[in-house]
Amino acid sequence: MRGGFKGLEGPVAAPDGGLFFSDIPANITYKLEPNGTIAVWRENTNGANGLFVARDGRLLAAEGAGRRIVAVTADKRVMPLATAFKGQPLRAPNDLIADSRGGIYFTDPAPRPAPDAAPKEPGNLHYLTPRGEVLLLDGQIRRPNGVTLSIDEKVLYVGDTEGEFVIAFDVGPDGRISNKRQFARLLELEKGSLGPRSRADGMAIDAMGRLYVSTAAGIQVIDRTGTHLGIVRLPSVARNVAFGGTDRRTLYLTALASLYRVRMLAEGPASRSK
Repeated sequence: MRGGFKGLEGPVAAPDGGLFFSDIPANITYKLEPNGTIAVWRENTNGANGLFVARDGRLLAAEGAGRRIVAVTADKRVMPLATAFKGQPLRAPNDLIADSRGGIYFTDPAPRPAPDAAPKEPGNLHYLTPRGEVLLLDGQIRRPNGVTLSIDEKVLYVGDTEGEFVIAFDVGPDGRISNKRQFARLLELEKGSLGPRSRADGMAIDAMGRLYVSTAAGIQVIDRTGTHLGIVRLPSVARNVAFGGTDRRTLYLTALASLYRVRMLAEGPASRSK
């Protein structure tokens, strides 16, 4: 669709049928308008990565370099929501998703010691409660990255960049999680600094509950039972994915320098932005 970017991530559907997406090295959030034009929506984003449009219309962002979760209003006012856990600064927030309670799940992996080297310590999975408290839900995933919820919000899915599996948890009424398990083994692994890895990155879900996981092989599609359905191939490594468009039947794919799109029979969830 368009190339020439520095490092794309974080696509999410806009309420008007457009699409927000991040260019991390450029510190820019772009907006693809419904008419196809692309313009800068926010600058100086502190390395904003994952994005999500909250029900009140604010754009939530995981700022990796800013080490915080923020909400950005339509007039570009930035409101910090989470900056620390138990007095310690967040590491480098990567991706996030809000639930219908007003809470936010987000991944916070340890910084890489080198561009393609995995940190020795595992990353954190957090929940920002509706009251503004940051909880640690899990601290043992090798490198937690993409995160999403099932349509009924009863299951939380987390991708592990440096591992082989999508991890699933059951979600309780208070937003806390239990029953950690390996939901699906991803295919066509590559060699990582710690062993075979999927390079699992951003995720999306469709209205039928199927997962779309960005990996080294492309966008891997997995049904609600964990069965692998196929792979959408890209010319370069897939980094993130989201349904968008006025009918939510366009799948947008971000690679390092390019934004792609594919028309689908499946459609994105009507009840939320991603």
